[in-house]
Amino acid sequence: MSQEMVMSLAIIGGMVVLLFMGLQVAWAIGIAATAALWLLANQSIDQFGWSSWDATYSFSLTAIPLFVFMGSILSESGICEKLFATLERWLGRLPGGLAVSTLAACGVFAAMSGSSMASCATFGKIAFSPMDKRGYSPRLSLGSIAIGSGLAPLIPPSVLMIIYATWVGIPITNLFAAGLVPGVLLTVFFILTVIVMVKLNPSLAPASPRFTWMERLRSLREVVSFVILILGVLGAIFGGIMTPTEAAAMGAFLSIVLTLAYRRLTLAMIRAGLLDALKVTTMSMFIYATAITLTHALNMTGITTRVATSLVALNIGVVGTIAAVGILYLILGCLFDSWSMMFLTFPFVVPVLNSLGVDMIWFGVFYVVVAEFGLVTPPFGLSLFILRGVVPEHSIETIALGALPFIVPVLLMLVLLTAFPEIAMWFPGVLYR
Repeated sequence: MSQEMVMSLAIIGGMVVLLFMGLQVAWAIGIAATAALWLLANQSIDQFGWSSWDATYSFSLTAIPLFVFMGSILSESGICEKLFATLERWLGRLPGGLAVSTLAACGVFAAMSGSSMASCATFGKIAFSPMDKRGYSPRLSLGSIAIGSGLAPLIPPSVLMIIYATWVGIPITNLFAAGLVPGVLLTVFFILTVIVMVKLNPSLAPASPRFTWMERLRSLREVVSFVILILGVLGAIFGGIMTPTEAAAMGAFLSIVLTLAYRRLTLAMIRAGLLDALKVTTMSMFIYATAITLTHALNMTGITTRVATSLVALNIGVVGTIAAVGILYLILGCLFDSWSMMFLTFPFVVPVLNSLGVDMIWFGVFYVVVAEFGLVTPPFGLSLFILRGVVPEHSIETIALGALPFIVPVLLMLVLLTAFPEIAMWFPGVLYR
């Protein structure tokens, strides 16, 4: 083993030690990147600034704060409560009707925010209490909210997908289109899981009250303008009328107009939306800049090329490699969030997949589904902690056990994506052939 390889392993090992000591991901990667620049690439520390600037100076990344702001304003406007109430009137008579309505609402809200954290916190506040009052099992209620929040990174517009597409150099619009059908299918799979669970054990959820057709139709008036906004933003992106950044700007502006029209807009709401956008953007860009610098240093020494060549030489084929990568992410998901996993592993994983000719648009969808699994796996599932903070009377163990049955449809989706890539690639093919 060469001296460079030994030093590279020492730097990566040191980064892992720092992470397990509790150092924040951005700082751990940044320290590793600085050491790699200095010790491996023989470059000055100035390169850190140049690499960071090149990575973050992107028009596409401007969409992140705009989409986060739009989601924050819409969630504070009361649309989520109206959305939940409307879907209850239409889906409430299904077994586990309130849980089904929650999952459907999470899927629709995903098209507003793109943030699993926002979705988990929002529906933890508005959906758990009605289910608890109706006598729903806490595990079913909390599990539905926790897993439903994971739809946000998959259904466009997705902040995680914007970062991924920028990293690997693929069109954001294509990746958004690729995530839409799997996102809708996974929402349906989650709903079917609730129905089967309640059918097998009716004590999990009592029957919901009946609503007349007039009540259902009246409820649509409460959400139709917001649904038009969502369809308008996505339609502008998929129709090629606007770039994702331009569509995000339009969505952010119209979210303010709609909230003002409903007489819900306040200065405090705008301030909170701006702070949310600032926090998410600065956090993601800090990690992104350090990860890009580490990748640059490793590429300069040829380490990533050697690792990719060695892994391809194992001759386990494309499916075997995808399975191995998927298992790796299922394990890492117990320890890291989806963004950290991406930044920590992509310097090594992406060259391997490129060598094997894997479509990176397809893999983006695959990765997001795997990352969704990690949101609800202990000990560090992000949705578990967020939901525990919103509903403190129930333990993380209760939330994790509630989410456990929903892991089956997640694994099923991964198998289907691998066996039938067209599930993800059909819609982009229709739009952009």
